[in-house]
Amino acid sequence: MFYTNYKVKPEIKQSIAYAIAISIVISAVLFLIPIELFDGEIIHQVGATQVTEPHSLSLSYFVGIGHSEENMETIIDFHLTTSGMVTAVIFIFGIPALIGYRVYLQKTKE
Repeated sequence: MFYTNYKVKPEIKQSIAYAIAISIVISAVLFLIPIELFDGEIIHQVGATQVTEPHSLSLSYFVGIGHSEENMETIIDFHLTTSGMVTAVIFIFGIPALIGYRVYLQKTKE
């Protein structure tokens, strides 16, 4: 049987709301401003060969913001490495979750 009368504590609701709001703000900043924080690789076409070069990337590059077409002429592809993906997940979900947990601890302490 499922309990339908279960009510979520206001402290938990507030901490989840803080975490979601902070996650949205951080995501907006990372996807709209070209800040090169994340490890990635760029694949260039040099003559008949492809050269893979490690480079710091911004998440805004993936939505088409922050790079010019002149710079993209020789670039075939770019992607985040595993450490870049982990860093992005930590920034977008981990830090807001920790802040939400801190808000929860603060509210239950009162």
